[in-house]
Amino acid sequence: MNFDAYARTAVDLVNAGLDDLAGLRALFSTDLDYMRDQVVEKDLAVFRRAQRRLREVFEYGTAGRDGDAVRELNSLLEAYPVQPRISGHDASDWHMHVTSRGSSVSAEYLAGAVWGLAVWLCEYGSARFGICADERCGNVYLDTSSNNCRRFCSERCATRSHVAAHRARKRAAAAPDLTPA
Repeated sequence: MNFDAYARTAVDLVNAGLDDLAGLRALFSTDLDYMRDQVVEKDLAVFRRAQRRLREVFEYGTAGRDGDAVRELNSLLEAYPVQPRISGHDASDWHMHVTSRGSSVSAEYLAGAVWGLAVWLCEYGSARFGICADERCGNVYLDTSSNNCRRFCSERCATRSHVAAHRARKRAAAAPDLTPA
């Protein structure tokens, strides 16, 4: 099982725009497109609640509150239990699913996301959970850098933030000194 991919589904959920059913459907990537067609209106409320709780896990991790992150993840693991099963369409396509056959889209997606994030925390620690340093963004990310130095969710946010800081320094240097002598 690719636990990193499951952890990234948690990131995708926290960063998703869940204003309506179309926003929820947009969450499902190509490899999860079978879920897109099965999602229903009642799943939206479940995903929104989970989104808020997963954001708290990232906030706790970013603040160094490991105990709180662990408590919240354990609570989420109880709410969205993993029930592994082998699935496939022929003998060469065996793979694992994290929930039993017939589970709702929300149960399947959230069990995987929570399980992946919990494994990530155990493997790397909550210091690898991040919230974008660009004030205008607020997206979460998993720090995969070799030295745990990532501060932004994307290159776009990093560039935008660095350009804004450069321009602010330039304006400050060019401003006349109005302090009395």
